[in-house]
Amino acid sequence: MRKFVCTMCGHVYDPEVGDPDSGIAPGTPFESLPANWTCPVCGVGKEDFEPQK
Repeated sequence: MRKFVCTMCGHVYDPEVGDPDSGIAPGTPFESLPANWTCPVCGVGKEDFEPQK
């Protein structure tokens, strides 16, 4: 599964880890995150993330 990086703060969403603090289970691909999910560090939306190179 591909990791995604926040273009604002550099936070990396790793699908193998998920986002437990937001109720996102490990193994959840970025594409399956809820539309209202936000970066746990700076609060921007999914539209401000891009695939990690």
